[in-house]
Amino acid sequence: MKPELRQLFDTELDAVLAALPEAVHQILDEVPLYVEDYPSLGLMKQLHIQHRSDLCGLYTGVPLNAKTVDDSGVLSDAVQIFREGIVAQTIAIAGDLNLEELRNQIRITILHELGHYHGLDEDDLQELGYG
Repeated sequence: MKPELRQLFDTELDAVLAALPEAVHQILDEVPLYVEDYPSLGLMKQLHIQHRSDLCGLYTGVPLNAKTVDDSGVLSDAVQIFREGIVAQTIAIAGDLNLEELRNQIRITILHELGHYHGLDEDDLQELGYG
């Protein structure tokens, strides 16, 4: 990813994060948010993803509604978002790199992945508009 596009994305990400409610910030204090250009080849193979721009985000961990006292040894919760996937989604929707749509797609991706943290599945998230 070109440095200028990465900087633009990160600036818009900061704006999105600043606009999210305090309740979301409290969750992000517990579930770290990692931002990467694109998923690793290993992750793409694991998820059977053909093109690295096909993945916008990923939640890893045990959802709240499935946690037990026996979860020791399980990796901690985390959300990853991928710049290339979000930019590609933005362009697919807006036809070009529209900043308002970029902010919208960043927000949707973060909330989508946090929805998985809360135990929501793809159908639930689609119903909420975060599909």
